[in-house]
Amino acid sequence: MKLYSRNQVVLYSLGTALVVVLLLFGFGLISFSSSGKSSESSEVTEIVLQQDVLPTQFTPAVNTNGGGAEYSEDELTNIRIYEQYNPAVVNVTTEVVGYNWFLEPIPQEGSSGSGSIIDKRGYVLTNNHVVDKAYKVYITLADGTQYEGEVVGTDYENDLSVLKFDPGDRDLVTIPFGTSSQLKVGQKVIAIGNPFAFERTLTTGIVSGLGRPLKNASGLVIRDMIQTDASINPGNSGGPLINTRGEMIGINTMIYSPSGGSVGVGFAIPVDTARRVVPDLMSYGMVQRGWIDIVPVQLFPSLVRYARLPVSQGILISRVVSGGNAEEAGLLGGKSSQSVRSGSSVIYLGGDIITGINGEKIATLSDFYGALEASRPGDSVEVEVLRDAQYRTFKVTLSERPSNQ
Repeated sequence: MKLYSRNQVVLYSLGTALVVVLLLFGFGLISFSSSGKSSESSEVTEIVLQQDVLPTQFTPAVNTNGGGAEYSEDELTNIRIYEQYNPAVVNVTTEVVGYNWFLEPIPQEGSSGSGSIIDKRGYVLTNNHVVDKAYKVYITLADGTQYEGEVVGTDYENDLSVLKFDPGDRDLVTIPFGTSSQLKVGQKVIAIGNPFAFERTLTTGIVSGLGRPLKNASGLVIRDMIQTDASINPGNSGGPLINTRGEMIGINTMIYSPSGGSVGVGFAIPVDTARRVVPDLMSYGMVQRGWIDIVPVQLFPSLVRYARLPVSQGILISRVVSGGNAEEAGLLGGKSSQSVRSGSSVIYLGGDIITGINGEKIATLSDFYGALEASRPGDSVEVEVLRDAQYRTFKVTLSERPSNQ
């Protein structure tokens, strides 16, 4: 091993340091000023000075009304409606009856959704599918106060239900009904609800379509649905769709979604439908609708072939109720001698086939119920039927629809 003296080590170290300095200088990483200091500190000083200049080139927005940031007119509308009507939107949760491994009934968490307080006495409007089959219903207000409620009325055909809770001496905020008859595509709308359990959420959009017929969970067609691109997600069901005047113009109900989330196509029941049915739901627990006293059967291919019927769509009058409005109007039911069995049902052939009501084509049971959905007992309708290969029209005064229909 070669040994070095202390002087040799010092010289070697100084030489190495000099080489490093020269290399740094050569690459421009350091330089020397007349003061003998590196220019690195002067560059840092220059950068700091430039940063100090930046704020003087930026003027923040100032609210001329005093305090806070400035808002656009559109933002102010959203803020005003949310602050005014958010307390009138409730979270609706349910319990349903399930069964354990021993087939014993036990309470289970059910569905959840939104609702609107429509009466200071504690009446809440929501979707029927939110509270369907509920064992218990809970209504949570904006401040977190929870009440146990009850379902006082249900309209399966329009997927609407009215709930009731006891607010005591509390002064409730309500959402006023507007009208859906004057809506225009492109009109701004606001939705408030509880999507994915994120309570008190506001979304905005426009009316993107009108008059959409859609089937509900019961297979019945809800007519004149409002289409909107405001984000509607699970949990929004039953919540209000509001115009810029702060009026409810729809009840958010369903979405079109391949993935389960909002893709900008949501649907709301028009508030004019709610205006018509809510009084009955509050008073009678059901909607009083008009009815034709018959046993209706929707035509299907095997029945058409077997009976050699001249049409493939329509409603066969299997029977007329004795002494009912159909018999009084002159409609004919099937004959006992021409009965056939379809599953557990007996169908009587030879009766009139309903093809239209008040000029509206009737092809299915859904059409039949839909044509009578907005009618009341005592209303008169014109019923077009096919009899002996000829079309005839009869005027029928409607009775009240039975609860089993």
